[in-house]
Amino acid sequence: MKIFKYILPVFLVFMIMSCTKNQDQLNVEVYETSASGNQLTRITEFPSEKKTVTIKLLPDEKFQTITGFGGSFTESSASLLNRLSKEKRDKIIEAYFGESGAKYSLTRTHMNSCDFSLSQYSYSPVVNDMELKHFSIDEDRDDIIPMIKDAMAVSKDGFKILSSPWTAVPWMKDNNKWVGGKLLPKYYDTWALFFSKYATAYKNEGIDIWGFTVENEPLGNGNNWESMHYTPDEMTNFVQHHLGPKLELDGHDVKILGYDQNREHLPEWIDSQYKNEEASRYFDGTAVHWYASTYDYFPEELQYAHNKAPDKYLIQSEACVDSEIPKWKDDAWYWKKEATDWGWDWAPEKDKKFHPKYAPVNRYARDIIGCMNNWVDGWIDWNMVLDTQGGPNWFKNWCVAPVIVDPEKDEVYFTPIYYTLSHFSRFIRPEALVIGIENSDKDLMVTAAENLDGSIVVVLFNEGKEEKNINIELSGKSIDIKISGQAIQTIVISN
Repeated sequence: MKIFKYILPVFLVFMIMSCTKNQDQLNVEVYETSASGNQLTRITEFPSEKKTVTIKLLPDEKFQTITGFGGSFTESSASLLNRLSKEKRDKIIEAYFGESGAKYSLTRTHMNSCDFSLSQYSYSPVVNDMELKHFSIDEDRDDIIPMIKDAMAVSKDGFKILSSPWTAVPWMKDNNKWVGGKLLPKYYDTWALFFSKYATAYKNEGIDIWGFTVENEPLGNGNNWESMHYTPDEMTNFVQHHLGPKLELDGHDVKILGYDQNREHLPEWIDSQYKNEEASRYFDGTAVHWYASTYDYFPEELQYAHNKAPDKYLIQSEACVDSEIPKWKDDAWYWKKEATDWGWDWAPEKDKKFHPKYAPVNRYARDIIGCMNNWVDGWIDWNMVLDTQGGPNWFKNWCVAPVIVDPEKDEVYFTPIYYTLSHFSRFIRPEALVIGIENSDKDLMVTAAENLDGSIVVVLFNEGKEEKNINIELSGKSIDIKISGQAIQTIVISN
């Protein structure tokens, strides 16, 4: 009895200390993708070592509401899916939109043809058909529409679609060409009608269009593939007096996003769109691309856009590893600074500093985190699927996609870019709120958001080759974790 008398108090103290320790520890799930081989791998063990980094989460500091993350339905991607077996096609659709996959929530597609089409085409080919009596989306029926419907069938929560034209048909333009030139003023109303008819035609297919960008890359693309030019004030005029009123008159509840090109010129477009109440009325937000630099996400320009119009959308609408042929089943390449973009060879001398060689994973992780930390609410990748050449592409403008396929052999390769994107899209859901953070390590990129279900998602990117020990703190509780060198990690904190 004496032994029991002494053991009982000790046992009770031990139990109290254990319960207190468990109560003070955050409940987390940790997933990692790394150069060492992890692919969205669940990490459950963290050896106890001295912490080197402290991350404090500040849920009371709330920033933008997330619209979503995802990629683009292109004719190139959709045509490749048509050439695969049903098993492989279904695998890819599930990987992007299913509950076991990336759960994409925000997507984009092209109106008329673009460089990632098999040929040049328009929904309004009949010359001088100003009332668009011959308008037809038949070009999309064999590929893009079936791909979208397959995605809708497996997506539990659904997803938004943003549609963008690369150009009007040549007969509407001052140069009568697919490339370059401007929309003739006499066709402004016809072109506005084009958007309305497109929304109606897709609605009739059972597909709702969430929003439009007015023009993909209105500054042009070097006169290479489909394009049409606007100045900022020309676009504002078209939206204010033609596109906005037409969509409103025809009862289309769709968003209109202005600009839709690289961030370094963002302020001048923002100033035009939001110069007064009349101009800004029909603009629901702004779209941007990342091609101005392989490493700089232009935080000052993004903050300027937000401060000018804090209640409007700010969406990254296109990004890819461009001017590259994909490396087939070579994960290591995606972590090495070997990729180059158009600017490596063709940028003006004053801008070459923005285009060094880079690691594809680094570029994606850096940009998405940088965007989230600077008011961007949506982030859309370019082609979902490409072949081993980086096409098909009528212009032979090869690029890389997160999923690469060899249709002749019916093989599929999920690149590290796919897993990198999934770290965001799978866990940070629409309507999540970006929250504040304090990060003691300037070399570790961090962002965080709180989902509607109360879970908090933290995404870390360790660009360096050395692993880091990290302590995450939230509301008096904490957890010690470790991130590998050259790794992206998602921590889901549940109640």
